[in-house]
Amino acid sequence: MVGSLYILDEPSIGLHPRDTENLIRVLQKLRDIGNTVVVVEHDEEIMQTADEIIDIGPLAGIHGGEKVSQGNIDFIKNDTNSLTGMFLSGVKKIEVPTKRRKWKDYIEIKGARQHNLKGFDVKFPLRAFTVVTGVSGSGKTTLIKKILYPAIQKHLGNYTGEKTGAHESIGGDIKTITQIEMVDQNPIGKSSRSNPITYIKAYDAIRDLYSQLAISKARGFKPQHFSFNVEGGRCETCQGEGEVTIEMQFMADIHLPCDECKGARFKEEVLDAKHNGKSISDLLSMSVDEALEFFHDETTIANKIKPLSDVGLGYIKLGQSSNTLSGGEAQRVKLASFLGKRSSSEHVLFIFDEPTTGLHFNDINKLLTSFNALIEQGHTIIVIEHNMDVAKCADYIVDLGPQAGDEGGNLVFAGLPEDLVNSKESYTAKYLKDKLK
Repeated sequence: MVGSLYILDEPSIGLHPRDTENLIRVLQKLRDIGNTVVVVEHDEEIMQTADEIIDIGPLAGIHGGEKVSQGNIDFIKNDTNSLTGMFLSGVKKIEVPTKRRKWKDYIEIKGARQHNLKGFDVKFPLRAFTVVTGVSGSGKTTLIKKILYPAIQKHLGNYTGEKTGAHESIGGDIKTITQIEMVDQNPIGKSSRSNPITYIKAYDAIRDLYSQLAISKARGFKPQHFSFNVEGGRCETCQGEGEVTIEMQFMADIHLPCDECKGARFKEEVLDAKHNGKSISDLLSMSVDEALEFFHDETTIANKIKPLSDVGLGYIKLGQSSNTLSGGEAQRVKLASFLGKRSSSEHVLFIFDEPTTGLHFNDINKLLTSFNALIEQGHTIIVIEHNMDVAKCADYIVDLGPQAGDEGGNLVFAGLPEDLVNSKESYTAKYLKDKLK
C-alpha cells in the first residue's frame, strides 16, 4: 500500500536493539514507497533515524502537555528547552556506575531446559543488580518467569498453581530469601476506587488526620467517614466513585459526573472538614508533588507519599483511579510501595519484566535510583530488559541467545558488563559497547 498513514505506539517494546534495527528498516521502507509513518517512541535509535521529531513536555502529567520542540535530530539536540534533546546530545546522561557491587551469595539454577533452553547452569547474585539480556525470543522470560520465580515460590511454601519449568535443581543461598515479588505491569487494583495512595498505604494516615480535626470530632466523624469504600461519609448515589455509569445496550457505557456530589465523592458535611483549607476531595485531586508540599509539616504522611515522587510519578493525582494508570505507571506504583517499607530482617528478591517500557531517559534515571535504594536495604533485583542504559548499570549480566527460538536458549555470557563487550557470540555486546564508552 502507498499513500497510507501508519501510526505506531511504541513498536520497540520487547525488542532487543538488534531487532529494533530491523524494525527501523521496515519503517524506512514504508516511508520510501510513499507512506507517512508517525511513531510514538522513547527508543534512542528510532529517534536518531527520524526525519522529524516532535517533543512533548517539558515533564509529565500536569507538568507536561506542551510542544517543547520540533525539528530534525540535530535541531532537537541543540534545543536547550528539550529534555529529550539534552539526553540525545549527551548534555544529560545515564551515568555508568563507578564501581560494581561485590557479591558472594547467589542462587543457582542447574539444567534449565524448559522450551528452547538448552540445559545450562546459571547463577544469580544476591543483594546485587542483575540484568537478563538477549535478543527477543532467546529464552529470558522462560528462564526467569517459568523456572526461577515458581521454583522459589515453591521453596517459600507459596503454592501459585503454576507448574515450574523443567530444570534439574535450584540451590545456592536460597534459604536467605524471605520473599519473592514479581513486579509486572498488571493493574494495581481490580476496583475502580483503588488508587495510588490506597495501594501504598498512605491513605490510612490521611484519614486519621482528617478525623482529628475539630469539626470532625464535633460531628463524630471517624477515619472511615473519609473512606470511599464503606458507607458513612461517601456519597451513596455514586458509592464514592464520583461518577455514575449509564449502561448502553449497543454502545459503550457512558460515565457522567454524579449529580449528588458533583464528582466530589463524599457527602457535603464531610467536605466541610478541611485541613489547611483543603477538603478530603480537594486532597485526592492533588498531584503527588503538590501533596508533598501540602504535607511538608506532616512528616509521617509525606514520607509515605514521597516514594511515588522518587520513582517519577510526581505528576499523577493521589486519588486517580488505578484503572487509568498505564502498565509502566502501575509497575512504578508497586515499586514505590516497596520503597516505603523498611525492614532489616527481610530479604526480598524482586523480579522486574521490562520496567523501562514507556519510560523517557529521565524516568529511567529515577528508576535506577530506586533500584539502588532497594539493594541498599538488603534486597536483590533481577530485571529482564533490552534497554542498554539499564544493562550498563548492572552488577551482573546474564545474556541468552545467541539467536531466537531453536537457535537460542543458550547461556552466551554471565558476568560483568565490561567483560560482556568482548564476547564474539553475543549480539548484546555490540550495543552495550557504545553505552560503556
